Amino acid sequence: MAENFYITTPIYYVNDIPHIGHAYTTIACDVIARYKRMKGYNVKFLTGTDEHGQKIQDRAAALNTTPRELVDNIHLNFKRLWKVLNISNDDFIRTTEERHERAVQAVFKKLLDQGDIYKGTYSGYYCVPCETYVAENNIAENKTCPQCGRPLKIVEEESYFFAGSKYVPELIKYYEQNLKAILPEIRYNEIMSFLKGGVHDQSVSRTGVKWGIPVPGDEKHVIYVWFDALINYMAALGYPDTNSEAFKNFWPSVRHMVGKDIIRFHCVTWPLILLALKINLPVEVIAHGWWTCDGEKMSKTRGNVIDPFKMVAEYGLDPFRYFVMREIPFGNDGNFSELALVGRINSDLANDLGNLLNRTLQMINNYCGGVVPECSNSNSDLSAMAQEVLTRVDDAINKYSFDNALKIIWEFISRANKFIDEHTPWVLAKDTSDESKAKLNYVLVNLYETLKLSGLLIAPFMPSTAQRIYSQLGISTAPVEELFKNFEWGKSAGNAIKKSEVLFPRIDVNEWQKARDLKQAEAKKPEEPEHEAEISIDDFRKVELRVAKIISAEEIKKSKKLYKLEVDLGYEKRTVCSGIKNFFKTDELVGKHVILVTNLKPAKLCGIESNGMILAASKKIDGNAEALTLVIPENLENIPLGSRVS
Repeated sequence: MAENFYITTPIYYVNDIPHIGHAYTTIACDVIARYKRMKGYNVKFLTGTDEHGQKIQDRAAALNTTPRELVDNIHLNFKRLWKVLNISNDDFIRTTEERHERAVQAVFKKLLDQGDIYKGTYSGYYCVPCETYVAENNIAENKTCPQCGRPLKIVEEESYFFAGSKYVPELIKYYEQNLKAILPEIRYNEIMSFLKGGVHDQSVSRTGVKWGIPVPGDEKHVIYVWFDALINYMAALGYPDTNSEAFKNFWPSVRHMVGKDIIRFHCVTWPLILLALKINLPVEVIAHGWWTCDGEKMSKTRGNVIDPFKMVAEYGLDPFRYFVMREIPFGNDGNFSELALVGRINSDLANDLGNLLNRTLQMINNYCGGVVPECSNSNSDLSAMAQEVLTRVDDAINKYSFDNALKIIWEFISRANKFIDEHTPWVLAKDTSDESKAKLNYVLVNLYETLKLSGLLIAPFMPSTAQRIYSQLGISTAPVEELFKNFEWGKSAGNAIKKSEVLFPRIDVNEWQKARDLKQAEAKKPEEPEHEAEISIDDFRKVELRVAKIISAEEIKKSKKLYKLEVDLGYEKRTVCSGIKNFFKTDELVGKHVILVTNLKPAKLCGIESNGMILAASKKIDGNAEALTLVIPENLENIPLGSRVS
């Protein structure tokens, strides 16, 4: 009977468009799922979308739509990307589906009934973007969130709590007995340190959020989005029916692949819930790192977020899949560089793999009429290496060392290219003796079998390329449907090859760089601004602009955008409310010289009278400010405070 293997991606939050992080995790899961199928496993591969919570509720309100309409539209972006990336998931779950909501409420009710969930009051710091409470000992500098760096707010509300703290000793013991339950080792150490530092009971409901799954029997509360989301992994197997075939077959073999930023939810919160439910813990949680772009952190403000749709359209699907799996050791942070991607295409794909296929097929065409010849003994250093490669690749993939698996495969490909140069088949072909003919057949058969095995080995990583190789080798079966255990060396005599297009055309780096420079120059051109109605010079003179200095800055607790600033004009001091909270910290503002509109009619904002307006320039995307800079006067030693600007 086939062994079962259950692999999951995290469910992706639908408040934004898919990016390279989503693509990276899902491609990695796809590689392991495809590989395990080719090893004969019975595989279930789950992905999906997380669709509840305050951020969805707020964004829907901002777009003047309902949360349901919003998530129904946005989740399709992920489904479309998985199709573009050739992802072989067996299931796609949404947290708004009935099967998921049923499972979440069943878990909540069971834990409530057995006393592992209780009602209380939460008072403390809360991060709205992360939708999580932050313990006092985890708060970052300036009362900010340790995950996203944004300001925290103090809240007090009635809440249900999960009494997970009482299961912490059991979880620590489990991890001490299962050292590979969290990968890589650095994440294991991080989680063990966190657990031994003390874990508090966790708030698992919200009253200020309406878009979520209601608490059974108390619909004033909705279930906290992270408690809700984690249960998807069991919901997809039919939970609460733990006697279903799917649950009995796959849950004991579950592996979760996640980004390192959500590892505590998966290695602390989730296993504590499972311990309370008396359900076995995941076999492994595998955490990968983050991508930067050309050495910089990706952000919408910098405009350097990598769009996987765009990368596939420009460079091709399989080169993109190959690059993200090959470029960095899985688990480490890595840098995404289009120049490095071009380099991989030219070197690894075009020069090494593509060249080996082209040369081999050309020689079989020229010397054997396009048919793989007979060979009485095809044993060689390549055939010996083949068995070693199969073993080493299996070990690497089972350790989620995808980059190392590809290195091993490419060592095999490189050895085959060297094999051609060592045996000079073009020289053997000129000699009509039986001995030379036999040697030629020996060389061509070994090269053909190398390509056949290489196609099999790269199929989990580059399924379309593997299929193209098999088609050109004249093999009718699909490599992704083959089993590694059935591969036999030297059994291909009589196969008629079908040489066709070049596998990977080389990219002219000079031309590519010119096109890239032009594109970047075009991107920097400012968009045509929307102009206000023309005014006369007399109208402009009505606006009184003066040099001022910010002498204090403090948060306005009632506002998400405003700071209360005290400014010195030299001849007087004023209070100004300024909407720059999202772009500056208070200590960055104190001491700055700015330009102040001084003759605006005073306005009351959040109960504070604001007397003036600070000038700033902003970069806007879709109508929202994504970057902002203050207008600051130069040569301050010659310009006293209060000087008129005209």
